[in-house]
Amino acid sequence: MHEDGIIGRIEWAVAGRALPGQRVSGDRGVVLDAGGGAVLFAVLDGLGHGAAAADAADRAAQVLSENRAEPLDVLMVLCHRAMADTRGAAVSLALFGAADTVHWLGVGNVESRILTAGPVGLTMRATVLLTGGIVGYRLPQNLQAQTVPVRPGDLLLMSTDGIVTESADSGIDLSKSTAEITAEILARHAKDTDDALVLAARHRGDVLDGGTSVNGGMT
Repeated sequence: MHEDGIIGRIEWAVAGRALPGQRVSGDRGVVLDAGGGAVLFAVLDGLGHGAAAADAADRAAQVLSENRAEPLDVLMVLCHRAMADTRGAAVSLALFGAADTVHWLGVGNVESRILTAGPVGLTMRATVLLTGGIVGYRLPQNLQAQTVPVRPGDLLLMSTDGIVTESADSGIDLSKSTAEITAEILARHAKDTDDALVLAARHRGDVLDGGTSVNGGMT
C-alpha cells in the first residue's frame, strides 16, 4: 500500500504492507485535513496481526476522521472507547499546526521523530515521548501532548514496530520526495515477522500560487 499527497504546506506519503502470508494488515496510516492550515497524522498498530488487528485499527481511523478537530488527548480517549471490545492498538498522533509547530501524543510503540538537515548531515530534532499502554485496553491517566517547533524542510517520520528504525533513519535522503522516502524505508527496513508501515510528512514552507515555496522549503 502506497499513498501520497500535499495538503497546504505539508507533503506526505504512507507506505505499508501486511505480514508476509497475511491478506490484511493491522497497521494504518491516517492523514486528515484538520482545517485552518493544520494536518492531522496518525499511525495505528492493531495488536498482533490479521483481521482482528485490522478491525481495531479501522475503528480508531473512523473515530479520527469523524472528530479530527478535537484536541489530541480527546482523540486518544475517543479511540480508546471505540476499541474497547477489540484487541486494542498502539496509537501515535501528530498535528502539523499552522504556526510551524507539531503537537504529538503517543501511547504504545509507534515511534515518531522529526529529522532535519544540519551542517554535519541528517540529525534528529525531536522524538515523541511514548507512554506505555494499549489504546482500547489500558489507557494512561495523564495524556499530555508535546509541542515541537519545525522549520521548512523538516521531516516528520512515524513508523510501527514492523520497521527497524535504528537503521532506517541513517539512510534517508531529504532531497527525495516523501513518497520515495517511505517506499525505500519499507523496502529496506521492514521486518519479515510483522505488519509494517511508515508515514512521512514534510514542512514545505509558505507555498505560493503556482507551487513556489519560500522560507527555504521544498517545492
